[in-house]
Amino acid sequence: MTNTMTRRTILKASATAAILTAARAALPSGAYAGTSDSPEVKGANFGFIALTDSAPLIIAKEKGFFAKYGLPDVQVLKQASWGTTRDNLELGSAGGGIDGAHILTPMPYLMTSGRITKNNTKVPVSILARLNTNGQSISVSNAFKSLGVTTTAKGLGEAFAKAKASGKEVKVAMTFPGGTHDMWLRYWLAANGIDPDKDVSTITVPPPQMVANMKVDTMEAFCVGEPWNAQLIHQGIGFTALTTGELWKDHPEKSLAMRSDWIEKNPKAALAVTMAVQEAQQWCEANIEEMCKIVSGREWFKVPVEDIIARSKGVYDYGDGRKVEASPHVMKFWKDFASYPFQSHDLWFLTENQRWGYQPADLDTKALIKQVNREDLWREAAKALGVTQMPASTSRGVESFFDGKTFDPANPAAYLKSLAIKRTMA
Repeated sequence: MTNTMTRRTILKASATAAILTAARAALPSGAYAGTSDSPEVKGANFGFIALTDSAPLIIAKEKGFFAKYGLPDVQVLKQASWGTTRDNLELGSAGGGIDGAHILTPMPYLMTSGRITKNNTKVPVSILARLNTNGQSISVSNAFKSLGVTTTAKGLGEAFAKAKASGKEVKVAMTFPGGTHDMWLRYWLAANGIDPDKDVSTITVPPPQMVANMKVDTMEAFCVGEPWNAQLIHQGIGFTALTTGELWKDHPEKSLAMRSDWIEKNPKAALAVTMAVQEAQQWCEANIEEMCKIVSGREWFKVPVEDIIARSKGVYDYGDGRKVEASPHVMKFWKDFASYPFQSHDLWFLTENQRWGYQPADLDTKALIKQVNREDLWREAAKALGVTQMPASTSRGVESFFDGKTFDPANPAAYLKSLAIKRTMA
């Protein structure tokens, strides 16, 4: 991407950044404290799941970035599952729930369109930023290690069919129906000729419970973020078949989301939240080791730092003899526009949700993306921080996948038509 900001815009952003710097020096309790730009509230409640890609939210709290931008009372609260995250977002903090969350990117769309909410009530939720790209994996039980399963899994379908014929229910797990892990797992299975709805039972398991379930032979494979894939290997239970970056290089993953009514009521606070998280993302990128030590702590993930740090640095032991010292598919928080919520990426998730029947075939994707995706707020926050490198477009262009398929945001119908295994047609 090229920098499309004009010289005038750059000067304006720089001036804004200078003003903010001066304000922070004068007002150490928060950049906006006591100014006309003060947030309407002092805090908000955010949910997170124990996954490394929640780090920007945790770091924004731990390192005082929320307080820096006038939000000293922000709470970052652990959620038991993505279903719990959804339920608490429905409630909102006024009802004892949360205002925003570290979230699977498709979930704000599923909530806004009323597909996963109680009584199918539409609960508008907006995306303020992408929290990361890459960083997930698909892991498989050691029982299948001899098959040489990687992105290509030619013998896996036959092995699954044999197990099924013997009376065993073959289960593969993801973290939430229609979520990112579900999409990666389904894409990989289908690309290898395995129908995720007919040839196996695709089940939902919360991330922290993945390893324990495979340990007792409850499932054959799962897709989840870190540190759970690394922990599986450390416990000698399974191996990583592929990282999701191998499936789709620099793919979008989690997002920062907030209830749309909260944003409308507190626009200055929403801008402050976005700025705090953006600064935290930049900090994470530059301080990987310290980040891992912080998030591994008892109050956050409560796991050994060794289960987090290697893969966060791009060091991958797949558990099957393959080792990579500097993976190009390492999780990114800021660089290469990892934080920017490309609308074209949201369109891919919606198209895949249509593929598997989570969204209707006649969905007005353009209108829904316009409602949910707040890339305008992201840009406003980034400019206020003095960021000069901006994406040239809301689209990252044509995307390529490991099996040779391509997704052109200008023609999602052609992409759907090219896929052999699916539930619905556009």
